[in-house]
Amino acid sequence: MADNSPGVADIFRQAGPAFRARLAGTLDAVALKIMDCIECCRTAALGGTVYQCTDCGHMHAVWKSCGNRHCPSCQGAAAHKWMEKQAACVLPVPYFHIVFTLPRPLARIAMQNRKTVFDIMFRTAAETLKTISADPRRFGARIGGTAVLHTWNQKMEWHPHLHCLVPNGGFDTATGQWKVGSDSFFAPVKVLASFFRRRVLEELAQAHAGQELEFHGSIAHLACPRAFARVLKQARKVNWNANARPPFNGPAAVIRYLSRYTHRIAISDARILSLDDGTVTFRCRKPTAKADDRPT
Repeated sequence: MADNSPGVADIFRQAGPAFRARLAGTLDAVALKIMDCIECCRTAALGGTVYQCTDCGHMHAVWKSCGNRHCPSCQGAAAHKWMEKQAACVLPVPYFHIVFTLPRPLARIAMQNRKTVFDIMFRTAAETLKTISADPRRFGARIGGTAVLHTWNQKMEWHPHLHCLVPNGGFDTATGQWKVGSDSFFAPVKVLASFFRRRVLEELAQAHAGQELEFHGSIAHLACPRAFARVLKQARKVNWNANARPPFNGPAAVIRYLSRYTHRIAISDARILSLDDGTVTFRCRKPTAKADDRPT
């Protein structure tokens, strides 16, 4: 990033007040808190320590950082600590990198119902992996794993998907003994995708019936049970994207990759080129002509 390029904090400080005013009533408390933390990060608003040279009297202030997990300036050390903790838990068994992706029609619902839909994604992905692995016709073992949510792709498009690092080893469901599976095959991706699709749609239907979902703007009509049911029916007919493959360079490489995203927002300061008359210019991958739902 060039020396004169603005960062996320600079943009929030300059354009944040007008942005809040324009979207008053639509921004949730979490988004507002994140903006406030990033704007105040390493400024006098959070306090700090002032050092003074005993010879020339020059004063230098070191302001406190906000510590918010979304702040692009604060989370390098936290990400490294997370990576070390995960690496210490790696077992001497084959691992698989498994990705579950929410299809585009449901991603629009997730945008306005992040907590509810993301909880469903984590819960159903874990159920999918544990159920299929415990099937005696497949692996027949109780397994664990680590899942990390990504909400954007490298083209800066809203793209909710889960990265799961899963050991192909666990306790036999019949004997309780430890067993290790194949290092080249975990489970058929069509089986994983089909089970995940069924459980996500079932839980979304339950959430809608329990009035746990909200709909605004272009999808306000989905508050109607019949309209929502039509969306679920359409989602049931399409193939859902699931990938399962041995991690390139081992599980440690996946952990390093995921650690770069566990404690930062979608766009880093390094991508931002300029802020001019309310327009932010930044670098990203050029979108393809055809929608690409492959996870990144």
